[in-house]
Amino acid sequence: MIRVLLIDDHALVRAGLARLIASGEDMEVVGDAGDGSTGATLARDLKPDVALVDLAMPGMDGIETTRRVRAASEHTQVVVLTAFSDRVQVLGALDAGARGYLLKDAEPDELLRGIRAAARGESPLDPRAAHAVLTRATPEAGSTLTAREREVLKLVAEGLPNKQIARALGITDKTVKAHMTKIFAAIGVTDRTAAALWAHRNGVR
Repeated sequence: MIRVLLIDDHALVRAGLARLIASGEDMEVVGDAGDGSTGATLARDLKPDVALVDLAMPGMDGIETTRRVRAASEHTQVVVLTAFSDRVQVLGALDAGARGYLLKDAEPDELLRGIRAAARGESPLDPRAAHAVLTRATPEAGSTLTAREREVLKLVAEGLPNKQIARALGITDKTVKAHMTKIFAAIGVTDRTAAALWAHRNGVR
């Protein structure tokens, strides 16, 4: 069973999500919280497989909640479920450690598929969220990357931090950072999450 934690400040939303998730034979809600602080505590105690996190919550917002949940339970994959699909919000959530980003007007089946995908370690992204991230990142932009830069980008797409990339390629952290700066400029992104998405979308292997 996929164990799901709900973190949303609206009780009606949590109740509706709980009913929907209960309809999936392979998943169950193990806890719910109306604020980020409580959600992070439950993540630490319950170690759910997936946490659905709202972005717009009073006090601790969804981005900080995502960060706290991931710190409290590395096993837990966070899927942001929100009404916002602008670039800043999407990137903020992904940078904080969210595995996926879905919108609240998604079809019920789409949400259930997203939960299953996150539990498998995949990254469910609403097409509108992905579009917001990749608006300025075109496939043609990658034609200027050197072989070494493509190697670095491949490892970024695999989720490796700079230190591990440096170790894998036998170069220094400083050199990795220099390559990252050039990669960002070449493909038209501003952070490693968007770079990883670009790499996945454009087959960098």
